[in-house]
Amino acid sequence: MPRCVAAFSGGLDSTVLAYHLRAEGWDLVLLSVDYGQRHRREIDAAAALAVELASPHHVVHVEGLGKLLTGSALTDERVRVPHGHYTSRSMRVTVVPNRNAILLSLAAAVAIAQSAQAIASAVHAGDHAIYPDCRPEFIAAYEQAVRIGNQGLGGDDFRVLSPFLGVAKSGIVRAGHALGVPFARTWSCYEGGEHHCGRCGTCVERKEAFAEAGVADPTVYEDIRPCS
Repeated sequence: MPRCVAAFSGGLDSTVLAYHLRAEGWDLVLLSVDYGQRHRREIDAAAALAVELASPHHVVHVEGLGKLLTGSALTDERVRVPHGHYTSRSMRVTVVPNRNAILLSLAAAVAIAQSAQAIASAVHAGDHAIYPDCRPEFIAAYEQAVRIGNQGLGGDDFRVLSPFLGVAKSGIVRAGHALGVPFARTWSCYEGGEHHCGRCGTCVERKEAFAEAGVADPTVYEDIRPCS
């Protein structure tokens, strides 16, 4: 059985990705990263979901790096998490410089060390506009970089799997629903409270995805108003 190391935050997208890869027959290793994010609550969700998936789960701790990544609402407590529908300006506040590249590099190192044939990321079509390292050209270039950087170490035919690159978040919800993903156990909120706040851009995006997909949203929100 081929092995894949998946970047796994415990969020909706990465959880659907894990279930998708399992259904395709991959032997999964799940990798979460604590980079000092405000919403560390997602790592607890990831650990619980890994048990559900019966897959090994590892957490890499690079909190010191997060302290240097100032200016982002995800890592800098001085920056307010944007609420309401994302705009190009508000979404930009959630950018963590080179985040996806960092996560994929850690996953690739683990994959090569464990003789895995691929790494996987849940980047999707909604990410492309603002997040430069979530775009198709980056994924293609990064796959080539891993192959070149690990020649002779088992990386010659290495793959970076990103099956949702051209899929909207609502499409991910539909795919997850078909796979029986326990959506209630996933974590998206950037505020990182006891429950999803229901107000931040990511919560609003989550609500909209379920509504557009026609799938019941089991998430407990502090703000129970539906998206409009």
